[in-house]
Amino acid sequence: MIVDCKKNRKALYLQVLIVTIVYLRMARILSIDYGLKRTGLAVTDPLQIIASGLTTVESPKLIPFLKDYFKKEAVEKIIIGEPKNLDDSDTHATPLVKQIIERIKKEFPAIPVETVDERYTSSMAKQAMIDMGMKKKQRRDKAAVDEIAATIMLQEYLQSGSRF
Repeated sequence: MIVDCKKNRKALYLQVLIVTIVYLRMARILSIDYGLKRTGLAVTDPLQIIASGLTTVESPKLIPFLKDYFKKEAVEKIIIGEPKNLDDSDTHATPLVKQIIERIKKEFPAIPVETVDERYTSSMAKQAMIDMGMKKKQRRDKAAVDEIAATIMLQEYLQSGSRF
């Protein structure tokens, strides 16, 4: 029910507040599995219950892709996989990921960025592809591995309850 704003300003303000709250709760979480060549992306549904693969983009085209995506979809948080060795030391890829994190924070200051452990996500993605019955040729598609790895990271994040 839409109210006449001339008759009842308080009711109109209340409606705007409710729509804003609903909109904010309908924002997605975006997961990034960043690599030198390719970046796997996954997102939650608007209710933040299910993680789904979004796509894989060439890493140099990540920021333009995100700018376009954020125009179409509300995203309340970005999680990005942080590469670490088993002893928690940085890998050769850690500085690269830290650079893109800083760039994302600069380009999208209103969206918080959180790092998550990405150890084993690629091997888990490969195993998931086997479990799904994908043919060997399909499993060689590194873009699919990256997208599935981002999805696994996001699903684990949702299950951990870290978003609250």
